[in-house]
Amino acid sequence: MSPHTGDAGSEVEPMPGYLDLIARASSTMLGAWRDCSACGLELSKRTLLDNAYITWSEIALFFFCAFLWTQVRRGLTERLFQPLAQWCRLLPKDATKMPESAWKLVFYSLSWSYTSYLLFFSSYSFFHDPPSVFYNWQSGMSVPTDIAIAYLIQGSFYGHSIYATVYMDAWRKDSSVMVVHHIITLALICFSYAFRYHNVGILVLFLHDINDIQLEFTKLNVYLKTRGGGYHLLNDILSNMGSVSFSITWFWFRLYWFPLKVLYATCVSSLQSVPNIPFYFFFNTLLLTLLLMNIYWFLFIVVFVVKVLKVKEVNDVREYEEEDGSKAAAAAGLHRNPQAANKDADDAGHHNSAQGKHVQNGVTKEKHL
Repeated sequence: MSPHTGDAGSEVEPMPGYLDLIARASSTMLGAWRDCSACGLELSKRTLLDNAYITWSEIALFFFCAFLWTQVRRGLTERLFQPLAQWCRLLPKDATKMPESAWKLVFYSLSWSYTSYLLFFSSYSFFHDPPSVFYNWQSGMSVPTDIAIAYLIQGSFYGHSIYATVYMDAWRKDSSVMVVHHIITLALICFSYAFRYHNVGILVLFLHDINDIQLEFTKLNVYLKTRGGGYHLLNDILSNMGSVSFSITWFWFRLYWFPLKVLYATCVSSLQSVPNIPFYFFFNTLLLTLLLMNIYWFLFIVVFVVKVLKVKEVNDVREYEEEDGSKAAAAAGLHRNPQAANKDADDAGHHNSAQGKHVQNGVTKEKHL
């Protein structure tokens, strides 16, 4: 059994359309539900014990790498990203958020490059033939080293990201949803590794990471276009190009390829290759939830596009609007009466502390989700 190849002589099944996906997936899942007369807590417990394969050393390595990502980020932020923001003379509100975007751009560029290498420059055919992710599947089968490395990198990073979203990143309108997203993604990574669904996991990671690269690239150029109190045309053009590319690829990768390649393979093709595949409903529920989140964030993109068309300016619509408004008012007050402005700022700081709020990266937020 070779994990790199599919069934001998099998033809690549053409990618379905949306209607075909809905019709076949719903009928397949409904039929599987009707046939599962023994489904329940007892069967789930027995299936988990019989088919989940993960060692304590792998769990320990996961936590170590998650801790390591946090330390690497702190080191790069203090020694590279923050000095770079000062050197570029970014505006204060941009300088506080620039290290976060720079860190994510570096990580996602490297991780997406590696998954792209696995899918297009190795012997894996999962992208061109998604049903092949379940060919030759066996419970407890060995995970290829190159895929295991990708899983360790991504899994530990999302473990770090849950902590980072709450305690390190700027708080945004969708931060609570982002925490849920990281938890679901981490659950998918851990369970798909334990149940040896690693082939489809690599495809999911490839289809999602590219948008994070474009998002952070665009945000960095938004910060850089007003550096030093001036206007820089090149960064403005790059931010506009990045926003257009981000909007297009979000739909193409997450709302077109993801459901038609991944969900079709997991909902329909999986039962064709492995009739009694373990935790069929559990994994498909997580993947469908991920799709709903992609649709939710696509609404932000629509609002963003409308805003760009109206005001001709690229900004992150997930940021709290009162942040810039309050800072603009503070700047105006400082210009009129510097002493009064300083007193108001001190009073506001004491008020926030008294209200039990937490200032993170220049943004006031509640300490709880």
